[in-house]
Amino acid sequence: MIPTQHGPHAPADLATRLWNEQVGAREYDKEGEKYQAAVLEQYKIYVEMADRISARRSLTNTFFLTVNAALLTTAGTVGPGVVSELPVWGLVTMGLVALGQCGAWFLLIASYRQLNRAKYKVIGALERRLPALVYDAEWAELGEGRTAGRYLPLTLVELWMPVLFMVLYVAAGAVALGMA
Repeated sequence: MIPTQHGPHAPADLATRLWNEQVGAREYDKEGEKYQAAVLEQYKIYVEMADRISARRSLTNTFFLTVNAALLTTAGTVGPGVVSELPVWGLVTMGLVALGQCGAWFLLIASYRQLNRAKYKVIGALERRLPALVYDAEWAELGEGRTAGRYLPLTLVELWMPVLFMVLYVAAGAVALGMA
């Protein structure tokens, strides 16, 4: 969820970039109700945007898992007879394409991780204008992702999937080149 609260972009720094100092509760009304309603509405929209990023991330993972499962199923189905008839350059090209899409998958996961980190920092800063700091509290309860026993960040699991497929492709490529 919310990354550690230290470093060059700690909450105080983020808060100074996030909040419009020329607009405050006094610009809305004397009681600040409209201001609080506006902050809450922005918070809701931003949390929804973070959820949508997570949904897109899940779809991306599903797409790449499907592609890799199809590649491995196809390779297993055609068997060694077809592989031994392919020229070496064909095997190398197929291997590079498979490795390339795994590399792209890995980079997309890393990019989603960075985007989510930034979004949850902003959510944490927005919460400082609300009565409860639910994301901050949850992240603290999970040990800020530092201890796998309390919380294993999903990104770490996700990043291993393209690496696993890359290892499988390199091993399969070595066997296929040995047969060619």
